[in-house]
Amino acid sequence: MTASAKGLDAATWAALVAQAAEVTERAAIAAHHLTGRGDEKAADQVAVDAMRTALNALDIQGRIVIGEGERDEAPMLFIGEEVGTGKGPAIDIALDPLEGTTLTAKAMANALAVVAFAPRGGLLHAPDTYMDKIAIGPGYPAGTVDLDNSPEDNVRALAKAKGVSPEDITVCVMDRPRHAELIAALRSVGAKVLLITDGDVAGVIHTAEPETGIDLYLGSGGAPEGVLAAAALKCVGGFFQGRLIFRNDDERERARRTGVTDFERKYALDELVSDQAIFVATGVTKGAMLDGVRVSGGQVSTHTVVMDSASKTVRRIHTVRPA
Repeated sequence: MTASAKGLDAATWAALVAQAAEVTERAAIAAHHLTGRGDEKAADQVAVDAMRTALNALDIQGRIVIGEGERDEAPMLFIGEEVGTGKGPAIDIALDPLEGTTLTAKAMANALAVVAFAPRGGLLHAPDTYMDKIAIGPGYPAGTVDLDNSPEDNVRALAKAKGVSPEDITVCVMDRPRHAELIAALRSVGAKVLLITDGDVAGVIHTAEPETGIDLYLGSGGAPEGVLAAAALKCVGGFFQGRLIFRNDDERERARRTGVTDFERKYALDELVSDQAIFVATGVTKGAMLDGVRVSGGQVSTHTVVMDSASKTVRRIHTVRPA
């Protein structure tokens, strides 16, 4: 390990990295049993239950900072909930037990179980609102793209940095009516637009994976998912900016309760994830990043990615266990 998290020795951090996959694997297996059943809420609930059980088995003083919602909205894995055995390091946790509830209910690709760990205070307590996001992979000069620039200018600047034309840039965008103007602007400059139905955590991560062909991520999505995606980029390198979007006074009040006071602030990656981080995702359904859960011959197999910002390592783990 080339670095360690603040307040955590290298051995403690390495132990957490080693145990992290079990958390998302258990959630993914639980959700898999409801794949294609058409019941989003039921799939999400079983993933929540399984992830909570796995978290409570870890020797950590865990605190959920990004979860299923506030206490009155979520009976388990709510923001502020304490998890773990109460022994070991104080850890902040961001999670989405089922990133892609609709994808799972419809047996579509790219559903994931996702969790991120950081030392206490290392993750932004993002309110459950929307966030404008921009992301690119590693290796570009500082200032290549910026959330405040127009989509056209960002495409041109990224193309220049890559030494290609704007027509060679592929931009990932959530397929939502609110993005109609953004999509039109991107296409006007010649960029290719790859539309995804759900799963913007994976969409952001794909910018750091050359094999996906995605160069840039743009658009608005959930703020909690923004922090999770930033945790992944913290591990592998890349650029991310986000700005919270508030649609009403209730959302502003919700933000105040999480400590947000500057409603116009543009967050850099290191402000969203200010310490070392571990990012873990297990495929529920097969996708571009991970295979899905498979059950055959009395065994269940999972495919998990474990990213560690301290060591800058990425491990892909295939696990087989009794069904």
